[in-house]
Amino acid sequence: MITPPYLKSGAKVGIVSPATTVSATEIEEGLKILKSWNLEPVIGENAHNVYGCFAGTDQERLEDLQKMLDDDTIKAIIFTRGGYGTIKIIDQLDFTNFKKNPKWIVGYSDITVLHSHIHTLEIETIHAVMLQGMPRATPESVASIKTALFGESLSYKIAKSQKNKFSENTVEGTLVGGNLSILFALNGSVSDIDTTGKILFFEDIDEYLYHLDKALIALKRNNKLANLKAILVGAMTNIKEDNLPYGKTDYEIVLDEVKEFDYPVYFDFPCGHQPDNQTLILGRTITITPDGNSVTVTFKN
Repeated sequence: MITPPYLKSGAKVGIVSPATTVSATEIEEGLKILKSWNLEPVIGENAHNVYGCFAGTDQERLEDLQKMLDDDTIKAIIFTRGGYGTIKIIDQLDFTNFKKNPKWIVGYSDITVLHSHIHTLEIETIHAVMLQGMPRATPESVASIKTALFGESLSYKIAKSQKNKFSENTVEGTLVGGNLSILFALNGSVSDIDTTGKILFFEDIDEYLYHLDKALIALKRNNKLANLKAILVGAMTNIKEDNLPYGKTDYEIVLDEVKEFDYPVYFDFPCGHQPDNQTLILGRTITITPDGNSVTVTFKN
């Protein structure tokens, strides 16, 4: 995988809204944080547009993102928020210049569309809190974005849990994934990720238990779960029952769908739609090491 250049003090970062609309007030605090890191935000022309629920028309959102992808003075693109909409423009984006001059793509949730598509180009990306969410995220989560962007060391601990399908062996592999519903939507498309021999991360929000099961079954039927090194499950936030009780919890569904495979599964990874939303470098090799009453996840530099 290709690692985009790490940021230096004074770097310009593009601010783009590829999905749901967001006001200038909603990202004001996030912009202050970027400036406190001595970064120079460059806000897309259409970043605060409104077209239904979207931040402008498909063409307006496409033009903003394409401009930032092509501008070599922009060293990272940090998204304002997720929601829905990135999948509507992904096939119209031209990554020709981006492949020649890669830069960090920073976001999560709906931005999983870009993470997955860019991983097919063999380029790393950053899964992290976006500008709208920075005021509600823990200080450690926000600080971890800077840590990743500036090339410092990243590692996290996960407490041992009865939910986990544990292994006493150290596991190493490339980390891929993102929002489970988006991975489900991309399944079988040109933006679909290759999971063979890799460590899969996923999280989700506001979905029904049956949808979680359906998404995992779809991935399994497309051979996405058979040859993994491990699974890391982040926050499963507001996962709901339908009118009829499903009969299993979210973690029981996950374990049931992978029960025939012998790799470990670790729940409660500190990442997803919650205040403790730590930064991940997707496409990066990580190690998962048993450590007493916890496991340590370390990103290789």
